Amino acid sequence: MIELRPHAELGHAHHGWLNARHHFSFAEYHDPARMHWGRLRVWNDDSIAPQSGFPPHPHRDMEIITYVRQGAITHEDSLGNRGRTVAGDVQVMSAGTGIVHSEYNLEDEETRIFQIWIFPERSGLPPSWGTRPFPAGERAGAFVTLASGMPDDSGALVIRANARLVAATLAAGQSADYSIDSGRKVYLVPASGRIEVNGVNAEAGDGVAVRDEARLTVTALEDSEVVLVDVT
Repeated sequence: MIELRPHAELGHAHHGWLNARHHFSFAEYHDPARMHWGRLRVWNDDSIAPQSGFPPHPHRDMEIITYVRQGAITHEDSLGNRGRTVAGDVQVMSAGTGIVHSEYNLEDEETRIFQIWIFPERSGLPPSWGTRPFPAGERAGAFVTLASGMPDDSGALVIRANARLVAATLAAGQSADYSIDSGRKVYLVPASGRIEVNGVNAEAGDGVAVRDEARLTVTALEDSEVVLVDVT
């Protein structure tokens, strides 16, 4: 089963400095049919104005992944961590027993991010944060794992969930395959471009919810960047 969720039909909030689309119920957007997708709870498509951002606020017991699509995001938290994550790179935060953090766009251009929340396997663990670069060339033409809590995914940023985040950059006409184990679900979003997923066309920003499929073939109809989360 593959369900297309067009970008224009997602939840929408505009706060001046923040223009957000919500793939699942979040803040003032509530749709009982779109509360989560397996253990994937939040997928927000955020555009953050220059010299603005999210002031310090708390989280607990959630795995939070930030995939930077354009510009850069600067993180600071109550553990003393501070870092700047640029377009194409990823940061992860395991909120655990509790963490306070801020996320600011300190650039002179708009920053665009996917913010993805996944329910952890265990609650009550110490909080943590990490980031690392993932050169675009490493994911050219194929899916590469960027963050994962699965034991075979060495080299990825670690999350405390039975899940993984992968991404691919595909030139027009290129295809990439992704295998899905039995009982798992996938949620996929083209960050840019236009793609076909097992015969279903998706534009930039659309959500593609997948279940009961053993394999996906993603074909770029134009140069595209694709982000995918695999969860139980």
